[in-house]
Amino acid sequence: MAIIRPFKAIRPAQNVAHLVASVPYDVVNREESVILAAGNELNFLRITRSEIELPENVSPYDKSVYQKAKENFERLIKQAPLIQDEEENLYVYHLTMGEQKQAGIAATFSIDDYDNDIIKKHEKTRKVKEDDRTNHIITTEAQTGAVFLTYKGIDAVNQIVEKTMNEAEPIYNFTCSDGIIHKLWILPKEKVSTIVEEISKTKYLYIADGHHRAASAARARNVKKENNPNHSGIEEYNFFLAVLFPAEQLKILPYNRVIFDLKGMTENEFIEKIKINFSVESSDSASPKNVKNICMYMSNKWYLIKPNENVKKAENVGGNLDVSILENYLLKPVLGIEDIRTDTTIDFIGGIRGTAELEKLVDSGKAKVAFSMYPVSVEELINISDAGETMPPKSTWFEPKLRDGLVVHTI
Repeated sequence: MAIIRPFKAIRPAQNVAHLVASVPYDVVNREESVILAAGNELNFLRITRSEIELPENVSPYDKSVYQKAKENFERLIKQAPLIQDEEENLYVYHLTMGEQKQAGIAATFSIDDYDNDIIKKHEKTRKVKEDDRTNHIITTEAQTGAVFLTYKGIDAVNQIVEKTMNEAEPIYNFTCSDGIIHKLWILPKEKVSTIVEEISKTKYLYIADGHHRAASAARARNVKKENNPNHSGIEEYNFFLAVLFPAEQLKILPYNRVIFDLKGMTENEFIEKIKINFSVESSDSASPKNVKNICMYMSNKWYLIKPNENVKKAENVGGNLDVSILENYLLKPVLGIEDIRTDTTIDFIGGIRGTAELEKLVDSGKAKVAFSMYPVSVEELINISDAGETMPPKSTWFEPKLRDGLVVHTI
């Protein structure tokens, strides 16, 4: 039984929501964050990436960064202002990116459900990133970014969400510089119990994006629990902030790869080694049209590579993903990349940037070769999660992205 719970959100006043809302902290680096927040004292990156207000030689993981986040959060509450709802609510969060439209429910979810695998994962986390967000949550005493959850949609829930959007004016309605439209409603009070009851019938929820946020919320809960001799299990720190979307509404973009070093091989030698496990042919397309097709870019030329008879069907579900086949039959044996999470000769480019970004990196000489992937499906994500498996890192890129700062959960 999955638990969904209303909460008293801290959120921006209506007239400044567009100024406060920021891209998620983990899709931009320090330099990009500086640019995005420039000239806007209310931008939420000043809380989620507070190192931008400290000298460049200060590590983003230094204690002073988390203290600055706390100070900026307290400043923003007064200056923006940010207000806290007097009653516990569920919120409807709708995003539009071109033809892509999706509506989710912003709420808090049980960390016990996360620990007990009712909320399922498909990705491993890195300790350094967990440490970062755990320290951020504990210092600010707030979950400032929402986890992106999905589930197999329920008609009764979808109907309530649709009716809410059709019959009431949103409390927020703005378009960001990237063209994505963000709207937020407070769900009518009389519908909350129905939502809670219907979601409770769901066997599993799934993390689509935000594994580090969820893991960090669980770690922060453990710290708070240890320090609270009167711990009861109903404190706010026992729940984490997330937005829950029906799986049928979601769109996954590919997560592409670029390689910076051919390990001393010429391009011809590299291609000959690839041919052990793949067919290689010239291509007019920069994006694969089907699963088990990968497009490769080198020296101003696109190739289509397909697994040959040497690539065996894996016994595990995740081993048959294109990203797994590329890793196991090319990156490891040909390029010696054993751990794509830590090897500095590989980088990952979200599909929202398009294949032009891959061409730019290779043509500039920064990268030697790029791989354009066919996107993983939501069904594959759910199947892998149900099997208790994990995908290779950077397998999925969800768009549109939630904005940080529209609803905050204090613990």
